[in-house]
Amino acid sequence: MSRQVINYGVSLSKVAVASWLLAFSAAAFSAPELSKATPEDAGMSSERLAKLKNYFDQEAEAGRLPGGVIAIARDGKLVMHESFGAQNPSEEGTMPNDAIFRIYSMTKPLVSVAAMQLVEDGTVQLTDPVSKWLPEFKDMKVSTGTKGTDGKMTYEQVPAKQAMTVQDLLRHTAGLAYGEITTNEEIKKAYQAAGAYKPGEGEFDSRGVTPAEQVAALAKAPLAHQPGTVWEYSLAADVLGRVVESASDKTLGEFLNERVFSPLKMQDTGFHVPAPKQSRLAEPFEVDPWSEKKYPLLDVSAPPKNDSGGAGAVSTALDYLRFSQMLLNGGKLDDAQVLSPATVRLMASDHLGDRKSNPLNPGALLLGTPEGYTFGLGFLVREEPGMAGVHGSVGEFMWAGYAGTFFWVDPEEELVAVLMTQQSGPSRAHYRRAMKNLVSQAIID
Repeated sequence: MSRQVINYGVSLSKVAVASWLLAFSAAAFSAPELSKATPEDAGMSSERLAKLKNYFDQEAEAGRLPGGVIAIARDGKLVMHESFGAQNPSEEGTMPNDAIFRIYSMTKPLVSVAAMQLVEDGTVQLTDPVSKWLPEFKDMKVSTGTKGTDGKMTYEQVPAKQAMTVQDLLRHTAGLAYGEITTNEEIKKAYQAAGAYKPGEGEFDSRGVTPAEQVAALAKAPLAHQPGTVWEYSLAADVLGRVVESASDKTLGEFLNERVFSPLKMQDTGFHVPAPKQSRLAEPFEVDPWSEKKYPLLDVSAPPKNDSGGAGAVSTALDYLRFSQMLLNGGKLDDAQVLSPATVRLMASDHLGDRKSNPLNPGALLLGTPEGYTFGLGFLVREEPGMAGVHGSVGEFMWAGYAGTFFWVDPEEELVAVLMTQQSGPSRAHYRRAMKNLVSQAIID
């Protein structure tokens, strides 16, 4: 088994990333199709993988996690597909391997791939102003806050110095925000009026408005930052979904079904769970044991008013593993060439440079580790072998979801891994780090 070795030099980040790009181009794109194998056949240890399974079994048995499914592939071979805990903690029964999960922000990589397919078609360019596709976003205003001597904030709106671009949407530098995250009260109120922020009802749920209503309302709201200047996790992927719809003349769900889900045989992935499959839907605790708070999740039993590119999809561990393996293979799985190798490399590269983040940078937000990571076009991307507080390789890319789902793609190790569970709250970063470390320690070749 051949492994790519990256020579980390003095200019660690730049040299390492350049070396990874060469390795990614030469080796990872020739990875074989997904097939089953023993861990040892793929350079992993069955005994060490058992630590991973035992850890999550124990967390479920202790009542700290409701249940979930883990799927791991190395060298294009499925080496682990295991479940733990209960599908519904309020009922009897175990978690099935084919359980369906609300993936929330793991929808973002899906819509990012859709947008890049349109770039490959020549329909869209990354430098396009968003207003080319959604005219409502022309001549946006930016909300700026000033703290008075009494400690209170006052806000005024100034013209945007430049237009937000499609690239800004992909990398979360469009100046948009999330009502759940931003501290700008003017924007919170505007997003609440837009139906994109529902305090006390359900976080990150914007499925209750039509695409036209969403675009009109968000375009009326001021921006949180000047476009292109600050990384802030936001509704950018929802707006990106509207760009895909405008450019393709299809709903986001239709486009993804045609160009991603069907070619990759992701048969259980979509924007709601049809009635015949609802018995497979995984559910959370009624009350989160870590925070003793309630975190109601999306009602996915009926089609939404809009296909939310930021948080609306459902999927299974194996479906998302197939999507991840496609990315590792340079955009191809089986006979489906979803993207080109060059496009995947572009997506998994640094697109932030020295831009500041607000309030947390990408690594701190996702993993609770503020160093070692940057952001690409839809993914968190690792820049250095050290610095980060978790195991990993230079060039790996990943993202996660509000309800506890998590995935990553590691080109150096030729590995993809998916964790599916339904637990929101403060434990998410903890379990992402645990998953990352326990998978990495099982690699022995």
